[in-house]
Amino acid sequence: MKKALKSTGQILLGVVVLVIIAGFFLPDSTHVERSVVINAPQRQVFDFLNSYRNFNDWSPWAKLDPNAQYQFSGPQSGVGAKMSWRSDDPKVGQGYQEIIAVKEAEEIQVALDFGENGQASAFYRLQPADSAVRVTWGFDTEHGLNLFNRYIGLLLERLLAPMYEEGLQSLKRRLENPGAAS
Repeated sequence: MKKALKSTGQILLGVVVLVIIAGFFLPDSTHVERSVVINAPQRQVFDFLNSYRNFNDWSPWAKLDPNAQYQFSGPQSGVGAKMSWRSDDPKVGQGYQEIIAVKEAEEIQVALDFGENGQASAFYRLQPADSAVRVTWGFDTEHGLNLFNRYIGLLLERLLAPMYEEGLQSLKRRLENPGAAS
């Protein structure tokens, strides 16, 4: 009996050591991006994305918790525009996003802060696509040496990609049919 417990303990220790060692070989960052073509003027799409006052009109996270609280600060649009949120739903959580750089009518860079869940960055990139505009929504986060976050990073693509796709489709509907609900 003692020998079996010792063997089981050694096997468990070996598995733990393997998981730790494997964690160091996992990617230390995660990148997710999705795109959609929107039949609207590029300037209109840029101006819409450049203000957080419009974010909940198309954001999939706003639909997850209609009771979430939002606060806007800084300028209405452009660099310094900031949106904070707080929700009891763990899928929404709390944090803020702030526009930190803008390349007029082409790109918006965003800093994301999820409180104790870390920080990340996002971007919206706009490119002409015939008479429409291709909008690419991207997300980047660094995991550093945090092994737990490296393992979570393996799941982020599967978790975020559907949300980004849903959000972009909602954005497309909203901008192509301004009177319709997204």
